[in-house]
Amino acid sequence: MRETPPRRAVILSGLGGMAAAGLTSVTACSTQADVADGAATSADVAQARTGAGGAASGTSADGTPVAGKVCVPGPGTAYRPFRGEHQAGVDDEPQPYVAFVAFTLPDGTDKEALRRLMTVWTDDIERLMSGRGTLTDQEPELAAVTARLTVTLGIGPRVPALAGVQVQAWLAPLPAFPSIDRLDDRWGQGDVLLQICADSPTTVAHAQRRLITSAGELVTVQWIQRGFREPFSGIPSGVPMRNLFGQVDGTVQPDARGVDASLIWAGNEAPDWMRGGSSLVLRRIAMDLEKWDRADRLSRENAIGRRLDSGAPLTGTDLNDTPDLDAVDALGFHRIDEAAHVRRAHGSGVERFLRRPYSYDDPPESGARVNSGLLFAAYCTDPVRQFIPVQRRLAEKDLLNLWTTPIGSAVFAILPGAGDGEILGQRLLA
Repeated sequence: MRETPPRRAVILSGLGGMAAAGLTSVTACSTQADVADGAATSADVAQARTGAGGAASGTSADGTPVAGKVCVPGPGTAYRPFRGEHQAGVDDEPQPYVAFVAFTLPDGTDKEALRRLMTVWTDDIERLMSGRGTLTDQEPELAAVTARLTVTLGIGPRVPALAGVQVQAWLAPLPAFPSIDRLDDRWGQGDVLLQICADSPTTVAHAQRRLITSAGELVTVQWIQRGFREPFSGIPSGVPMRNLFGQVDGTVQPDARGVDASLIWAGNEAPDWMRGGSSLVLRRIAMDLEKWDRADRLSRENAIGRRLDSGAPLTGTDLNDTPDLDAVDALGFHRIDEAAHVRRAHGSGVERFLRRPYSYDDPPESGARVNSGLLFAAYCTDPVRQFIPVQRRLAEKDLLNLWTTPIGSAVFAILPGAGDGEILGQRLLA
């Protein structure tokens, strides 16, 4: 086995209250032959790939990768290690670009087909996240710009049943919220999900293409939802994100690697195959920007319960100030409206979750002028206990409902990370 390229540790701070995430940077050129290590060298991977559609161009006749020089200097080579207790892409600092890709499993999929899929994807994801082309990659130069790439794999309700293991009670579509939902089947529940994030849209697009291609006929693409965040951090300092309403979004996050870890990561109370994993609730929320344009600034801040410029609650001066929900004005009215979003979304105890939202701005539908909104991604241990009570309060009375409409909804189990020599879903498919 050849030596891997030299690496140096890079520390990147996370969102407020979240632990720092360790990054690595490749600092030398390498060839694809140099990095044929780990699971990629196993007969299992080669056999899984053959079953998924055979060896593709970019490999030699015996299935080994064609050596091609791939130089990877510079800041774009920072990458997140793939292996560990948890998958990457949950509590890392969110990258500016994302593609959520949902897949449908064909009829007749069995446990062995799932194992082949996970074997191929584990190998591909590990390579891509560390700046290496996949075994079937004819454009490995595109993989060299890792740009903090993370690929996070989730599964829908069908997969545990196909694997013959206990299905979590929360792993099901959310209950209906008829007062606000206008759900479109185009954005509904899938069998498998890949969340692909990076600092570069090219890196996201390349990883997406390689992972779809390598899966062959084991899956069918159901939908792709692309999103973005502000790529220029620190403007103003400490603001995590602004959505397309201009609101500061993603404030007051739980400490996912500290005191609030049990709110995000499944522990001993979960089945063995889920321990170290999480859940993802993905809601596609359309924003009526034209109607929002007609609201004055006072109305906008009243609807949110926060100041638009700083993100501070109306009862405070700093982004991280705790909203004072009991404060009243001179007339005795609550300074934060009874139906303000920050009041309705406020949760105590277990009613908290890690939010990782992204904006979308797609081509308008026929006859429309805008097609914009929010990909609201929420991670937690149990959506039934943590997410649904909050969503129910928002559906009952939230001023932002005047400008927003949920049009897509899905729930996925985020598998635990893969240890040395393991594939994603190792315990699920044991």
